[in-house]
Amino acid sequence: MPKLLIARLKSFGMAVANLNIERAMGACLSMETTRMNWDRVEGNWKQVKGKVKEQWGKLTDDQLDVIAGRRDQLVGKVQEQYGISKDEAEKQVVAFEDRYRDSEFDIAQR
Repeated sequence: MPKLLIARLKSFGMAVANLNIERAMGACLSMETTRMNWDRVEGNWKQVKGKVKEQWGKLTDDQLDVIAGRRDQLVGKVQEQYGISKDEAEKQVVAFEDRYRDSEFDIAQR
């Protein structure tokens, strides 16, 4: 293969790679702005706790107190209590975030 063609292919590959990185970053930023603001969840935990209990009724009051509005704790306790994978617990929490991101608790990131 001629060196010029190889150089052009490499250049094209870099352009595609950069475009994919930009798209991925844009998607992440978009998701970040539409997901719940967990700092606000933590501050309004007494209100949000009821919705969490509705969603995951097996969680005990003690577990909810440990979670205390922290997303990582919620994912872990859902995984533990329901005997599911971390990925499945994460999916459930994402669905919860999507459902309540514009809720009356005003806990969505704007």
